[in-house]
Amino acid sequence: MPVLLVLFVATVVELAVLIAVGHAIGVLATIGLLILTSLVGTALLRREGARTLGAFVDALRARRPPHRELLDGMLITAAGVLVVVPGFVSDVLGLLLLLPPIRALVRRRILRSASRRTPARYAPGDVVEGEIVDEPPAPRSASGELR
Repeated sequence: MPVLLVLFVATVVELAVLIAVGHAIGVLATIGLLILTSLVGTALLRREGARTLGAFVDALRARRPPHRELLDGMLITAAGVLVVVPGFVSDVLGLLLLLPPIRALVRRRILRSASRRTPARYAPGDVVEGEIVDEPPAPRSASGELR
């Protein structure tokens, strides 16, 4: 239910902004501005997507987990969806998400939230105290067989 409410509110906000901009600058200029923001968003989407894919491949070649790159890819995909949806509010949010500094802020916030929800794991080199218990060997018969 909350998702439907968010979609409804987003649609109402987008329509209200479109109508307000249309009254302020005219219908043709509004349509032209929508097309322009979509074209700029598509260009940024291609550039940032290629950059993130390259970073992903570099991380795999360096044999390190590509957590950052995967999260960037997901955020770029979300930005692409926002840019494609017609409307000024979604375009602005999508364009902001395509900018690396803004994406880094969102990524840090997502990682911080995820780290609070997951249990701590041991890192290489951590000392874990334990106890080794040696069991006495099983008794053998004179022929060497286990009893």
